[in-house]
Amino acid sequence: MRELTVAVVQMAVKFNDVEANLVAISEWIHRIATEQKVDLIVFPELCTTGYECGVRFTDFAQRVPGPSSNLIAQRASDFGVHVAFGMAAKEKVESIIYNAAVLVGPDGDLVGDYRKVHLKGEERLAFRSGFKFPLIEADFGNVGLMVGWDLAFPEVARTYVLDGADLLIECGNWEKPNDQEWRTYLLSRAYENTCFIAAANRIGTDATLNFFGQSMIVGPRGQIYASVDEEIEGYAVAKIDLDEVRRYREELQILQARQPGAYRSIVKQY
Repeated sequence: MRELTVAVVQMAVKFNDVEANLVAISEWIHRIATEQKVDLIVFPELCTTGYECGVRFTDFAQRVPGPSSNLIAQRASDFGVHVAFGMAAKEKVESIIYNAAVLVGPDGDLVGDYRKVHLKGEERLAFRSGFKFPLIEADFGNVGLMVGWDLAFPEVARTYVLDGADLLIECGNWEKPNDQEWRTYLLSRAYENTCFIAAANRIGTDATLNFFGQSMIVGPRGQIYASVDEEIEGYAVAKIDLDEVRRYREELQILQARQPGAYRSIVKQY
């Protein structure tokens, strides 16, 4: 069996306050890891800054590795856990920034990162879109990172799964009134790909948006293993067995029965 214990954190991100958010993330890691043994802790999208920072993202964006990711990696190392979280990331060219997700490991190392491909609304004014879905080979299994609106596109989850992902991590900033979409997409991505999904969505308010939470851990047949109530701070934790993914895929033959030759329209530009 490939068992691991996963926690998803539903936090109220402080708008435009990186230092306060890093303190809160550190405290959540400490609290969760001391209350029970966990292997992976997942935080929301842009949890170090807030979502509606606009031009201030150019000030907040950091390299990966960099100050924020290094601090969270140190906390991960302190408690021997993996931590996934969202942040604004930049490359060597200072003006090019991305809405990113980062996974750090229990040794304080950078396990992998991802640049959000599907930017929504005003995100396009601040960020550059990513262009690939890198499979991350963690020591507990193969992982795909998704950020926010990526969840709405079935191609993202399916690409990761065809490349070998057992677990999808969704770092979200889904706002009201889209709670039904969030839940439906999570269950659909799990069902159609027979995979686990650990999804952390924030609560609280930025400049104009309100966020509803509903963080959850979903199994390969749409089972909700654990969840956090709407609009409260907290975390949900569940023990999952990644071998269930292989068992259900062999039983249901969903991936094996695909007919890629009939799907040409899927990759056409609209």
